[in-house]
Amino acid sequence: MSAEPVLQVRNLRAHIGTARGVVRAVDDVSLDVDRAQALGVVGESGSGKSVMAKAVMGLLPPRAACSGEVLFEGRDLLSLPRKERAQIWGKQIAMVFQDPGRSLNPVVRIERQLTEGMRRLLGTSRSEARGKALELLSEVGVPDPERRLRNYPHELSGGMRQRVMIAIALACEPDLLIADEPTTALDVTIQRQILDLLRRVQRDRGMSLVLISHDLAVVAGRTDRVAVMYAGRLAEVGATRSVFDSPRHRYTHALLEATPALDHERNAPLRLIPGSLPDPTDPPPGCRFTARCAQVEDDCRDPGPSMALVGADHYAACTRPVAAGDVPLPVGGGSGGR
Repeated sequence: MSAEPVLQVRNLRAHIGTARGVVRAVDDVSLDVDRAQALGVVGESGSGKSVMAKAVMGLLPPRAACSGEVLFEGRDLLSLPRKERAQIWGKQIAMVFQDPGRSLNPVVRIERQLTEGMRRLLGTSRSEARGKALELLSEVGVPDPERRLRNYPHELSGGMRQRVMIAIALACEPDLLIADEPTTALDVTIQRQILDLLRRVQRDRGMSLVLISHDLAVVAGRTDRVAVMYAGRLAEVGATRSVFDSPRHRYTHALLEATPALDHERNAPLRLIPGSLPDPTDPPPGCRFTARCAQVEDDCRDPGPSMALVGADHYAACTRPVAAGDVPLPVGGGSGGR
């Protein structure tokens, strides 16, 4: 097995033109996803997580301008013609989207949606594809798969539709699966089942996984590494346990402190991060967390910090990183945990 990461993102920028100006949704992001590794990408809504994933997949609208490199097994996806990228989608890189109700075709039966990719990309026969579809539905925990193949999406529950979406994404046995907020529309019990399913499948298949979420508890026990995004940039990257146990960027620390814990006192006020995300059409110079950070100094603004090693395989872009012994409250509640 090659030691080279399956995905290398280098200086990725995704700027989107709007009536208000150019939104710098992703601004100079670099990260790696190793083979058979699960990487969590976390941050507040609007931090650029989903835009980054869609930029990697080449799914941004035409008005979006992308630059940098997205190297998948050594090939730069951004420079490939769309026809060549289409041969990679599904077969080598697959994606599970937030809302399965909008991602599945409402007028096409589940069987056709499950088998279409196998027949087109792998040249599988109709009967072989149907047999593989039954196996996939069983693998992702869909009961009575024979009957479900004949169903339309509206005949399935939300959790069942998301399982079908995962089965479709796995159909061509991709090397990398990107799951973009895969449990947003589901209740807490189903969320946990879907997240555990993704982690199990990732490990069983030796597949790489990028799990995107605004919920820290989702990635806490289900990823090997975590990348924290804020206002289009990376704030911190490292082993999941290291980042959660000893966050070094002021934003990561504040985010963890603001996450309710199961043992939180009933009448005690929740910790909040003051302010809001900066205007993406006019972000501040230097560190983009300056307006909300209690430890900001002049050198945080100009030129601002770059990503630096703060621990073993642990990086943070903070001029005044949090002391290693300053441990935040444990993450708990929601649909995950350690």
